[in-house]
Amino acid sequence: MVKDFAAGPGSALRSLAAIGATLATAAAVIVGAVLAVFAAATVAVIAVMTSAMLALGALALRAKRVRSRRQDGVIEAKHLGGHHWVAYGWNERR
Repeated sequence: MVKDFAAGPGSALRSLAAIGATLATAAAVIVGAVLAVFAAATVAVIAVMTSAMLALGALALRAKRVRSRRQDGVIEAKHLGGHHWVAYGWNERR
């Protein structure tokens, strides 16, 4: 019965349905745009955090290499477990 009424030319129900469809489409586009911006921001934050972590890792490796070349009387020890340690470089004098 409603289909027969809405099928007529110039029906008010058809106009209201078109307006509702337009509003629903606009709302879906807005929600999709907000979600796309959120996803892009998430990817950007992950990229910044990854680059910062890589930079800090590179600095740590560089500092370790510099420290291992320059031994200011410091010995290196390795923990083997429990109360067992092995020390290297303690008998080398310059």
